[in-house]
Amino acid sequence: MKIPLAGVIGSPIAHSKSPALHGHWLTQHGIPGYYCPMDVAPQDLQTVLRALPKAGFKGVNITIPHKESALALADSASPSAQRIGAANTLIYQQDGQIYADNTDAYGFITNLRSGAPDWQPADGAAMVLGAGGAARAVIVALLDAGVPQIILANRTRSRADHLAQTFGPHLVVVDWDKVADHLSDIGLLVNTTSLGMTGKPPLSVDLTGLAPGAVVNDLVYAPLRTPLLEAAAAKGCVTVDGLGMLLHQGVPGFAAWFGVTPTVSEQTRRAVLA
Repeated sequence: MKIPLAGVIGSPIAHSKSPALHGHWLTQHGIPGYYCPMDVAPQDLQTVLRALPKAGFKGVNITIPHKESALALADSASPSAQRIGAANTLIYQQDGQIYADNTDAYGFITNLRSGAPDWQPADGAAMVLGAGGAARAVIVALLDAGVPQIILANRTRSRADHLAQTFGPHLVVVDWDKVADHLSDIGLLVNTTSLGMTGKPPLSVDLTGLAPGAVVNDLVYAPLRTPLLEAAAAKGCVTVDGLGMLLHQGVPGFAAWFGVTPTVSEQTRRAVLA
């Protein structure tokens, strides 16, 4: 019997916390498997993905910059991956065929409900900052949850306009420098950009108009308490950090590859942060 293997493919990949997450679960459940980080260049992605099943891999996570390419290379895909237009989880079938899934929307909404249990989708509009792959997953999750309107802002407006055309009339695009003018209209603010991440420029948004009690979720998790979350907490907002999304999105993949459904607990958070 081959040792079950899985991993994460990106470029760069050294910063990924997924090996710590899946390594913790493997140890916790006594599974004799391994989860490997793999730095793969875009031109090598197809060759690597097709070769891995022969080495005993059950599947892989996919991260930047390969999520769209991985979906295009897959033999079949879940409705979620198709709607989001990207794959973050690949599962190898018995014949080596690649099934693509996207668990980012699941990870996002599960983390949001866990961190802000009183949040109700119907309470009002949500604002999403950014228009990349993470934003697409967040938009799908919020629409499926029943949020009546999503206000979208991106530094390059054309990318936000494209998402609005893709996802329909529930999305309204506003200019990046007008974000503060719309904060009084929302019950939820989600940052999907890399602004505020360690080594990146800060996310400078004036939160004056945001209602105390509104929910603010930053997908950035390095640092765990971003300046955005600190400013929101000082206003009396409910804050949700980005680590939980990473933890929850890993659950379906682990279950598919290793045959056990893990749980996300405080112990899981501590193991990944360590």
